[in-house]
Amino acid sequence: MVRCGCVLSRKYGNFIDNLRLFTKGGTGGMGYPRLGGEGGKGGDVWVVAHKRMTLTQLKCKYPQKRFVAGGGANSRVSALKGAKGKDCEIPVPVGISVTDENGKIIGELNKEEDRLLVAKGGLGGHLLTNFLPLKGQKQVIHLDLKLIADVGLVGFPNAGKSSLLSKVSHARPEIADYAFTTLKPQLGKIMYNDFKQISVADLPGLIEGAHRNRGMGHKFLKHVERTKQLLFVVDVSGFQLSLKTKYRTAFETILLLTKELELFKEELQVKPALLAVNKMDLPGAQDKFLELMNQLQNPKDFLHLFEKSMIPKRTMEFQHIIPISAVTGEGIEELKTFIRKTMDEYASRENEEYHKKQLLNLHISDTVSYTEPSSKLAVTSSRKDIN
Repeated sequence: MVRCGCVLSRKYGNFIDNLRLFTKGGTGGMGYPRLGGEGGKGGDVWVVAHKRMTLTQLKCKYPQKRFVAGGGANSRVSALKGAKGKDCEIPVPVGISVTDENGKIIGELNKEEDRLLVAKGGLGGHLLTNFLPLKGQKQVIHLDLKLIADVGLVGFPNAGKSSLLSKVSHARPEIADYAFTTLKPQLGKIMYNDFKQISVADLPGLIEGAHRNRGMGHKFLKHVERTKQLLFVVDVSGFQLSLKTKYRTAFETILLLTKELELFKEELQVKPALLAVNKMDLPGAQDKFLELMNQLQNPKDFLHLFEKSMIPKRTMEFQHIIPISAVTGEGIEELKTFIRKTMDEYASRENEEYHKKQLLNLHISDTVSYTEPSSKLAVTSSRKDIN
């Protein structure tokens, strides 16, 4: 049974990546004191992953937003053991993290048909409860989308991320010559001739101090965490947020972006990453690009020139560096090719790891089934052989 209540969401246009839901397990059924009958247990509330579901669809489908399982049946003469109440299932997209009101992780749903119990039904009335039923568990839960896209665009404001997204996909993000154009994730899809699709997210612009929650801060970094691969986008001419802030070269920009990711969560630096050096249509861009390539190939020769606070423990290793112009289209097709290549390599590694795990589980299963009939004497004998 689904009843109505309250859901709070974090919303970006039509895109929702977080929902707050009220859930309640069903109340148990009444016991039958005279004949010792037990009431049925109340139904449970489950969160179930479905591939074709989105949080936006969930919110639209259940606008009144309260999920309550059915109550257990009362014990009666014709059925002393009451029937269990009907379970309530909440359909959610794959890649959801479920937390309680205090931020404690209840669990994650990473595959289709993964299930997670979020509110238990109450026990039916029986001897120990004086045949009175117990109420079901109440719990407010947060559904948090962990993966919003295959590729996340990472860069300081005005690096040209929105323009790039419009070039590689059919997305139409807002584009302007002021710094904070993107205040919400914009999603697009790269379409390939073999019908392969790769989703790309233009994430809100990062600024220095984001790990301390400055600017879009943790909201931005949280979105970075939810992508499979990073695509750094930097202005070949460098970046200056305002007249009050320092001018940063393209190389400094990369160092600062890497440092912000490192300070928020070091694991982000392990993600596969590409680098798109944008605005190659500007005067002097070619010389600046060659200078940047020299700095990236020999970082230790230049790191001593910068403040220690902006130098990451480890520099980012880019699988490919592509000079582009989101305005003229220079390098865009090449970039799309490299994105496809690295995503295919990522999928291949994932499949390889999955098969290794399957083989290991099979080996363990075979070993257990082989040793089960062995006698104690045989085990002792094998120990002697080992020694």
